[in-house]
Amino acid sequence: MKKLLTGLTAGISAITALIYLSGYGYIFKAIGINLQKGPLTPSIDDEKKFPSRIISSSKPKAWKKSDEYNKHQLSKRLTDELKKTRASSLLVIKDNQLLHEKYWKDHQPSSLMNSFSMAKGFLSILTGCAIDDGYLESEDQLVSTVFPCYKKSRYGKHLTFRHLMTMQAGFDWDEEYRHPFAENSKQYFVGDLAEQTFGIAIKNMPGKKYEYQSVSAQLLGLALTRITGKSLSNYLSEKIWEPLGMEFSGKWSTDEKGMEKAFCCVHATAGDLAKIGQMVMQNGMWEGKQLLSAEYCKRMLKPTAQNDAFCYTIWAGDSNNNDIECRFFYGFLGQFIIMIPEKNMVIVKTGLYNRLEVDQKKRPLQVKILIEEVMGML
Repeated sequence: MKKLLTGLTAGISAITALIYLSGYGYIFKAIGINLQKGPLTPSIDDEKKFPSRIISSSKPKAWKKSDEYNKHQLSKRLTDELKKTRASSLLVIKDNQLLHEKYWKDHQPSSLMNSFSMAKGFLSILTGCAIDDGYLESEDQLVSTVFPCYKKSRYGKHLTFRHLMTMQAGFDWDEEYRHPFAENSKQYFVGDLAEQTFGIAIKNMPGKKYEYQSVSAQLLGLALTRITGKSLSNYLSEKIWEPLGMEFSGKWSTDEKGMEKAFCCVHATAGDLAKIGQMVMQNGMWEGKQLLSAEYCKRMLKPTAQNDAFCYTIWAGDSNNNDIECRFFYGFLGQFIIMIPEKNMVIVKTGLYNRLEVDQKKRPLQVKILIEEVMGML
């Protein structure tokens, strides 16, 4: 037995050493974090798992409640869908007023929930702000003007900010969430995001093909940090959180060096997320102030030629039965900010479900259900 235990220990030690030498040491960090602080997989409640920067809001202003606030009953179809997909919140804004809100699983209006990839859309907003502020000439500026290392790359020298937002950068990156050795898993737990990002080669000519890659968003975040001289959290606070009068300060998870996980992980309340959708739907206008160029907003919401379901890291879709145009921010596990301009409506839904059905263009069918059922209850 002693020999068996000795051999087993030696074998485990050898495997551990091999994992570290292969560059997968972050897996042990991931196990340690998750065992100590919550679910074993990424969750909307990951706010306390990682270091973070505050996205401050000093003058909170609550949504005005509609006279019809919470007077409409959710349909059985919608209730069943939300239950099945483990919803944590549902919030509806109609005509700039809070029409309906409901929370599940110990969540409430003050709960900070993980945006996941909806944060990529926030980066597109900040890119427009950087153009407005003169930090950036346009979204067609070369990334190599910020990071000269790309001038030496055969394809990287052609890479622009637009390519990063439209997911046409051509990185050597497979977007994969289902196993711990994927680059996405490493990205979520790695201690140095810049090192990982700059280590990914560009294998194809940018602008030729759509391929969703979270590394594009991280590079965009690094570039915005460099050109503005501000952390993403501070810039988001300055340009969005403070002007919108967010009710609660948010948090943006960072790596061990203090760099925000630009590809994900803004923690905010459902009500504050709705304000972002409302502002974008109003072409950057908020309470009489133009927070973001209207022309940029229109470009940001225009689908690309390579993928007519995708804009500047914001998705495009409609409810097929009614042919109503919509745009939506979309995050892992079913996080949505859905904007329906024709109805002056914003729907926010958060949850914890990794098996949402999608259409041929990878758009979750739940968006269609949410639009149809919410409109049907009015």
